[in-house]
Order: sequence, then structure tokens, then C-alpha cells
Amino acid sequence: MFSLFWVALASATLLPGGSEVWLARLWCVGEPALALWAVATVGNTLGSLINVALGRYARQFQDRRWFPASPEGLARAERWYHRFGEASLLLSWLPVIGDPLTVLAGVMRLAWWRAMLWIVLAKGARYALLITMAQQWLAPYCH
Repeated sequence: MFSLFWVALASATLLPGGSEVWLARLWCVGEPALALWAVATVGNTLGSLINVALGRYARQFQDRRWFPASPEGLARAERWYHRFGEASLLLSWLPVIGDPLTVLAGVMRLAWWRAMLWIVLAKGARYALLITMAQQWLAPYCH
């Protein structure tokens, strides 16, 4: 089960990963659902908080040529964030857009506890849904 923590953590950073398949596999071999949910949620949340930290740290380099966002792109992201706010982190579980949302929360200097609250809600709900789906559809295929 410790492997699930690392897969979930890596999946939430900018690294590629797929904690869903790993969680389903562990559920199929009989690991307790509540423990799987807790481990995956904590690991994935910590991975997203790494992204928040990267955003906080990266902001100081915005005037460098190699900075990944142009001043216009950064301004556009800031306007988007001001429009939708910190509740946009409820989408942090989504592939492709979830990671940039957590980085943007860091760039915008969202308080750590507020970022963690929104991210835990999103990630916890996601893993609860995944476990429920596994119980509904995978049970006949597991031994």
C-alpha cells in the first residue's frame, strides 16, 4: 500500500502517473477501501501541494527569459484566477488542467491551509468515487 502513496503523489505533480489503476489493483487484491482512500488522498494532496510550492517559488523568476509563461500569459492566468478564485482548486483532480491550477494557486500566493482544504476536498471525493466504482464494476473480476 505504501507504493500507492508514491504513485498518487507523483500523479499529482507535473510528472505523469496513474494512481487510479494502482488503487483499483490494490482494491482487487483485498486491501481495505478506507485505507486505500486515505493513502491515495494524502499522497495526491501532497503532490498537489508540491505544485503549489513550485508556483510560489517560480514567481520570483518571472522576469527571466526562460520563465515558462510570458508576461501576457501570466496576466491572463491571474485574471482567470481572480474571476474563478480558489474554489477552482475543486478541479485539481482533473487531468491536464488540475496540475496547472495548483501551480497557479501557488503563483497567486493562496494561503497553504486554504489550498490544502480545497485540494483535499477534490482529491478525497475523486478517490471515494473511484473506490465506489471499483466496488460496483470490478468486484466480479477480482479474486
